[in-house]
Amino acid sequence: MSLAARAKTPALKSEQIILFRVGGNLFAVSSASVQEVRSVDSLAGAAAEIKDSGVRKVRHVLQRDDKTLFVVNGTMHFGLPLTPGTLIFILRHTRTALLIDGIEKMGSMTRLQALPLAFQHEERHWYRGLTALDQSVVPVVNPEGFLTADELDLLEQSLSLRSAAARETRAQGSELR
Repeated sequence: MSLAARAKTPALKSEQIILFRVGGNLFAVSSASVQEVRSVDSLAGAAAEIKDSGVRKVRHVLQRDDKTLFVVNGTMHFGLPLTPGTLIFILRHTRTALLIDGIEKMGSMTRLQALPLAFQHEERHWYRGLTALDQSVVPVVNPEGFLTADELDLLEQSLSLRSAAARETRAQGSELR
């Protein structure tokens, strides 16, 4: 008598994530989407302030090689009470760096649940979904959801105006000599 072959259950596919805090709240992001983690102090000289861009959550830009990154303040993005961010995630395949309060831990996620229908507005773009970890439900952020195309256009225009003003100031300074 032969025994029927047991049906194998497919192995759960896991994804490495970074659990981080913003404004006292816990979020997750795929570790594959984070290119680099830097302390705010280490970037102090590299970040330039950007004013009156029309995008309140972005106050600084970073120049990385030939790429300009916009630093999104996580607390302002999520509408949370302001806290002094200590770390910056430089995100892959975006023009975004994210200011966060700190890293909680690394982990792995085996399930990503779709967002409930209660998420109706821009937050549908902020998150990939929800996951359950250690008896908690944690939102998993979409790295491309921090800046919309319209916000990127406003930021680019602001940078262009700033560059034009700097060129004009240099030109006026050389005329006075």
